[in-house]
Amino acid sequence: MTVRRHVRVSGRVQGVFYRDTCRRLAEEHGVAGWVRNLHDGDVEAVFEGRPDDVAHLARWAEQGPPAARVTRCTGVSESPEGLSGFRVLPDAAPGDGPR
Repeated sequence: MTVRRHVRVSGRVQGVFYRDTCRRLAEEHGVAGWVRNLHDGDVEAVFEGRPDDVAHLARWAEQGPPAARVTRCTGVSESPEGLSGFRVLPDAAPGDGPR
């Protein structure tokens, strides 16, 4: 069974290796999806994979890497799209809000 979780993380989450650490952990756990910086300073990510692995990444997102200071993490379950691999997307442009 594959599940999908779409998260948005606020706080000091840019410039602290959040996206790269997220990518590395997703690859280690076999989770597909993507992560990107938003123009307002938040980070947005999508995780697809086995329920336990997606839950692990969603819990990690609430803390982030050591240099991060997460003040808020929200997430919603979505229908899986069948993604493969995990990518760091380009930063979102102003007006290009969460997907």
